[in-house]
Amino acid sequence: MIAKVLSSAVLGIDAYILEVEADISSHLPSFSTVGLPEGAVKESKERVTAAIKNSGFYFPTKRVTINLAPADIKKEGSAFDLPIAVGILAATGQVRSDQLAKNVILGELSLDGGLRPIRGALPMAVEAKSKGMEGMLLPPVNAQEAAMAQGLNVYPVASLKEAIGFLRGENEIKPFSVDIEEVFKKALAYTVDFTDVRGQEHVKRALEVAAAGGHNILMIGPPGSGKTMLARRLPTILPNLTLEEAIETTKIHSVSGLLSPHTALIAIRPFRSPHHTISDAGLIGGGQHPKPGEVSLAHHGVLFLDELPEFRRNVLEVMRQPMEDGMVTISRALVSITYPSNFMLAAAMNPCPCGYYGDPNHTCTCTTMQIQKYRSKISGPLLDRIDIQIEVPAVRYKELSGESTGEPSEVIRERVNRARQVQLDRFKGKKNLFCNADMDSKGIRKYCKIDSDSDELLRTAITKFGLSARAYDRILKVARTIADLEGAERIMPEYISEAIQYRSLDRNLWM
Repeated sequence: MIAKVLSSAVLGIDAYILEVEADISSHLPSFSTVGLPEGAVKESKERVTAAIKNSGFYFPTKRVTINLAPADIKKEGSAFDLPIAVGILAATGQVRSDQLAKNVILGELSLDGGLRPIRGALPMAVEAKSKGMEGMLLPPVNAQEAAMAQGLNVYPVASLKEAIGFLRGENEIKPFSVDIEEVFKKALAYTVDFTDVRGQEHVKRALEVAAAGGHNILMIGPPGSGKTMLARRLPTILPNLTLEEAIETTKIHSVSGLLSPHTALIAIRPFRSPHHTISDAGLIGGGQHPKPGEVSLAHHGVLFLDELPEFRRNVLEVMRQPMEDGMVTISRALVSITYPSNFMLAAAMNPCPCGYYGDPNHTCTCTTMQIQKYRSKISGPLLDRIDIQIEVPAVRYKELSGESTGEPSEVIRERVNRARQVQLDRFKGKKNLFCNADMDSKGIRKYCKIDSDSDELLRTAITKFGLSARAYDRILKVARTIADLEGAERIMPEYISEAIQYRSLDRNLWM
């Protein structure tokens, strides 16, 4: 006898509906799984066999064949344990088959028949809803996450026995429901704030400009000047995630197995800070079975690279394409997967190898050649994608010991939101153009027009400070953002002047 059970699997950050077919035939006892199963799927036969027997059900002493369709996609993970067990019980007449076509079934079985949590519950619930499924059976730990896909009945089942009882109609399980707005509101809480930062007012201003225009930023300063502390607070002044963005961000973390069991939704912007020893696969994603990398885990948030010159050159170079396109494609022999990677880059570095070049309180021990070699580790094409370069000097004792605190993140975020709204209105109807940082040369010529005074100031700065050609467009884009923060239609000379200050590397101040 053959039975079919609906389940689901994840490919990239999206899911697809999968059929688990169970066939029981009168041959010598065996258990085989086909349909390109990976290690954990192949091992499911041991868990399923023990779970069925230990739950008090009959396991057939016949030939059991399990087919996972579509058969041309590799299956991995342990979420197929429960549907395989249900399929076997349905094929032996122990489960009503009329319920199997209405529900998607997922779960990892323990040997005693209990259910353990799975990965990717949210994308699988979203896919089940889009395909018109009525309900989903899955472990209780994943119920809140799956319930974020409104319109789908989510049934939390703690064991194989409970799942079979529900499918037989012997016990009733109330669908799990959540108030999305309440969950979103509760999850929207940052643990850090800009009020924690003493001094560094000009750096806070640069971060505000970066957040308002979506500009990538590089902070340059000696050890202990607060670069990391400032970067960690950057997400708190970015515009709040929309529900659509929150769900997409949650899907990425869910398929990566990084979602906390008690977290149904990621409502704050991600902040990822990989160590400089990370590999290129760890940064952009990869592996035998492609997984999201740090650039995708930072989607809709901030990717912070501390000690930027210490990252391997090839690691930094592979990041250029995700920064440009907002997505990364990982190709393997049997599959090609695209992950979103629309993040804001924040980086930090010392001014020299010892860290104290230009610091009035410490003596730099580096030679000019050492400093040039240190700086050359960052390629021009990468710097070309960083609009703001700001110096972060050591904090003075007077600022550290003072009683005054800076503006709270909420106040700064309000100004950023107003500036972002101006940009959204300006670029309405433009494809892939949402903030000033997204503008290309054509957009800069159209939206960043300057008067004669500003043009003269910019010409003088390029001549006097030796600004590079790439700095010209960056200055205009940043000046446009400053004007948006000030609520001004025109780019004034003072906005150009401020934008010029945010090109520390181009001004050749260290050499």
